[in-house]
Amino acid sequence: MKAILKGVVGLIVLTIALIILAPMLIPTETIVSQITSQVEKTTGRKLTISGDSELSILPELNITLNQVAFDNMPSGSAPHMLKMDQLAVHVPWFSLLSGEFQLERFVIQNPQILLEIDAQGRPNWQLFDPVAQSQTPEATATEAQSGPVTLPSGFDIALGEVAIYGGTITYADAQAGTNEQLTDLALSVVLPSLYQPLMIEGQVTFQKQRFDLALNVDTPAKAIQSEDFKFTKQLRNDLVNVDFNGGVLKQGSVFEGELAVSGSSVKSLTKWQNVVLDAKDNAFNQFEVTGAMTFSNNVFSLESFSAKLDELAIKGNAQVNLGERLSVAANVDLGMLNLNPYLPDPVNTTQPTKPEEEVAATPIVWDDTKIDLSALNMLDADIVVRSTGLQARKITLGKNQLSVKLDKGQAVLSLDSFNAYNGTGKGKVEVNAAATPYQIDTDFALNGINAEPLLTDAIGFDKVLGKGSLNWQLSTLGVSQKQFISQLAGKLAFEFKDGGVKGANLAEMVRKGQEMLKGNFSGLSEGINADFDPQQKTDFSALTGSFTFAKGIGTNRDLLLASPLIRITGSGVVDLPKTFVDYRLVTGIVDTIEGQSSRDKSTGFKIPARIKGPFHQVETSLDFSSAAKDKAKDTIKDKLKDKFKGLFGG
Repeated sequence: MKAILKGVVGLIVLTIALIILAPMLIPTETIVSQITSQVEKTTGRKLTISGDSELSILPELNITLNQVAFDNMPSGSAPHMLKMDQLAVHVPWFSLLSGEFQLERFVIQNPQILLEIDAQGRPNWQLFDPVAQSQTPEATATEAQSGPVTLPSGFDIALGEVAIYGGTITYADAQAGTNEQLTDLALSVVLPSLYQPLMIEGQVTFQKQRFDLALNVDTPAKAIQSEDFKFTKQLRNDLVNVDFNGGVLKQGSVFEGELAVSGSSVKSLTKWQNVVLDAKDNAFNQFEVTGAMTFSNNVFSLESFSAKLDELAIKGNAQVNLGERLSVAANVDLGMLNLNPYLPDPVNTTQPTKPEEEVAATPIVWDDTKIDLSALNMLDADIVVRSTGLQARKITLGKNQLSVKLDKGQAVLSLDSFNAYNGTGKGKVEVNAAATPYQIDTDFALNGINAEPLLTDAIGFDKVLGKGSLNWQLSTLGVSQKQFISQLAGKLAFEFKDGGVKGANLAEMVRKGQEMLKGNFSGLSEGINADFDPQQKTDFSALTGSFTFAKGIGTNRDLLLASPLIRITGSGVVDLPKTFVDYRLVTGIVDTIEGQSSRDKSTGFKIPARIKGPFHQVETSLDFSSAAKDKAKDTIKDKLKDKFKGLFGG
């Protein structure tokens, strides 16, 4: 019995002695040499350990390698695919005693990792192609076509946990011309086998922003051999959250899966990318995009996506080509689109007044601030946009569809269908922003439009009633609102039926004037002693006319207002650059209500009126220079003159 105990104790002592003496019996250089030769034999690339190496045995077997470098592929942009200050490997003793060598933990300090695709499309992480290892850089194109990589039979890697501290990961694609970098790594990598899921968790810094990262690859061996594999990725940050659940197909040339991107502020996100988005407080804040994503041949596609921006809800399909010239194609439904939060506030020229003061009319001032349309030269686009409704300032549209085509700075915006103000229409705006001054051409046809709400919402003019058509073909050029107004040219025509002009009853006023000319003054106070009254109106069966514009000045010679009782014809100019109107109206009594649409069925009694002045203070006066042939006409001249001013709110 004592002999047995002595034998056991002796064996234990011998084992401990061997453990203590092992580093002395097995030189570290020998272990390092075995490691480097095995790596080169397996991958065809050289592993260099130029720093000191250490081997310790307690409490576990630890191998520390300093200044480690692993060669890049021959066609790579840098000599090394991987460099690190230190690599520490921990091997549990029980794995050695059991005969199953296992790596429990790696600790990597300050690695410099380069993942790249060369100009021929070959990635440098394909390590196990035995044919490729023996070829020269000139044969790279042939290598890329030699077929998928195959792992050596029985080859596997079990790393346990790999902890990475500091360093960078650089991804460069010579074909796409992209170069991105992750810095300040703090990652934990778990790889139990090349045939079991690879898990990476931790934090990285990208463009000065810290992100929480979680990545899962279902089968690393498939990724190495360029087979189809699945992976998930999560990025979390105060600016943006990105989730992807999908796969890599066709030897790494296709990415597809479900993508979700969200964040609390578009403004903050663009600021991070050095783009200042000057927007209102309630615009460009929360955002979210989800959809089925595909990326192949530099084309990013998002099918059946759903997006939210502030209060907007958007659905559709989109495609972005990231090739030599950025291009976008999309077909989207915007739902109810309220553009007001995203439009700049109009220029406010109103001067503050005291509460007791009467607010004076404010002159219109065209903004001469330079408008920058250079962004239209940055990409091409082919976009179809639908909405159940649209609001821009006070203008409100119903269901509509808009097409946008953009090609090298030349944009065409087509209003394919239009429903608003009880009418329909279509139109087109062409913008040439390829050079300055910018050229803008418009061509619109609106039918069945309700005049009062349209003109009120568009230009604040609420004195015309009726439904009809409004057509224009106008063009301009410039770089500011003021220049666009000053260079406006083209034609605008309108035709309204069964409406009225608010402010005064011209037919009644003219008839009273006619009675007074006959010596009957009984209706003077009742007939023409009436100020501007929005409840009064001059009814018409037709109101037609057209304007021809040149240098921002509109000339009209064919105005006609026809009603059963009166005819009003007119001509004059509207000077938009100077915001000035000079117009002459002639009002006459109709002999008969037959032939209402004729040009002139009035009697010899006509009253001409002059409408003249700046837009904010138009004055209306009567002109009796040709009609005043007797003293009676002179008597009522001043009476009628004051009462006609109210027609246009002067």
